[in-house]
Amino acid sequence: MKRIQQVYGIRTMLWMVLLMMSISVSAQQELLQKLKGLTAVSEVRALENAAFSEKYVMYFNQPLDHQHPEKGSFLQRVVVGHVGADRPTVVVTEGYGGAYALNPKYREEISHLLNANMVFVEHRYFLESTPQPKDWTYLTAENSADDLHAITTALKTIYPEKWVSTGISKGGQTALLYRMFYPKDVEVSVPYVAPLCYAREDGRHEPFIRQVSTKENRAKVEAFQLAVLKRKAKLMPLFEAYCAEKGYQFQAPLGEILDYCVLEYSFAFWQWGTAIADIPVATASDEELFNHLLAIAEPSYFQKDSPTLSFFVQAARELGYYGYDVKPFENYLSIKSTHGYLNRLMLPEELKGMPFDPTLSQRIVAFLKSSDPRMIFIYGQNDPWTSAGVTWLEGKENIKVFIQPGGSHLARIKTLPKADQEVVIELLKKWLE
Repeated sequence: MKRIQQVYGIRTMLWMVLLMMSISVSAQQELLQKLKGLTAVSEVRALENAAFSEKYVMYFNQPLDHQHPEKGSFLQRVVVGHVGADRPTVVVTEGYGGAYALNPKYREEISHLLNANMVFVEHRYFLESTPQPKDWTYLTAENSADDLHAITTALKTIYPEKWVSTGISKGGQTALLYRMFYPKDVEVSVPYVAPLCYAREDGRHEPFIRQVSTKENRAKVEAFQLAVLKRKAKLMPLFEAYCAEKGYQFQAPLGEILDYCVLEYSFAFWQWGTAIADIPVATASDEELFNHLLAIAEPSYFQKDSPTLSFFVQAARELGYYGYDVKPFENYLSIKSTHGYLNRLMLPEELKGMPFDPTLSQRIVAFLKSSDPRMIFIYGQNDPWTSAGVTWLEGKENIKVFIQPGGSHLARIKTLPKADQEVVIELLKKWLE
């Protein structure tokens, strides 16, 4: 009798396991069919996944110009991480390419904190979301916001609960732009380390770097830059061989590119929170100086047809960027002025001379001053991009700004002081109830 009960128990357990597997497969097929059934979706594929119950990549058909659909279209890559239709959804407004979101373990911070669905949108004109031919006319902030609006509108038929938009750096800037163009699309926006530049060479970053951290730390950074420039004759053969090995092509002589790497060094050093202890001592070998320079300010940043070319086009057109302070180094530089460097070094030939339009930043400032949407901005104290952040916003009930003490461009909710983390998480939960 006991043996019969054991066999019966095992069969029951197996039946339950098979039933649960059948329900799971059925649910997956149901979501897959819903995604495929969206009007603008041309392809959906399941992805290897260790962070969600289901994960898919799909390709969304977008007009090149949302105001004039007859101009043509392109496919935009979107990654969907599923938790449940009864959960909130986080739309990640990536500012660049989105290949890293395909990683089975990838999960955006807020999606993880809230156990929310994730919709990750690759920015137009990057990686697989690049129109062919690449007509730069349609690479605008407004078209990007229209892309996000079309995708969220479609996916709200599957995920009807509240939505959060978020992005990092240029992606944070994209989240801010999206909220300005479509203020009611999401309940909350969380831009991380998002700049709001007013000009092609904004002018606020250079004085920020002159005051960042401590006088002693700034002196060590500047001393390294001067050491490289003073040894330029010895380092140039190493630099030439390195660029030749990598196959880099530039729109300026190599000597000038090395100068630009030295100027870029201080910005990149503070942006990424490099440790002062990592700076080689003054007596270090040429190879040590050279390797450290490459670790912080790699020359590929200035190469012709850079992988981030689309960003430079946007920066030159309407997003803005930063300049360099040459004064401490003018006795050693082969360039006397860096004014217009973005145009000279970064842009394709057909866009050189393109004027910068400040209208976009003016609209954003007006939007932030005149309204009070639920937004959480996060910055790092030592990040040069913070100089162009919205830290000037005060007296708002809903817009909140948090700055990580000593933080860099890697500032996130989890890097904030514990008390600030708790405030941010409590706000998110409250706003999404």
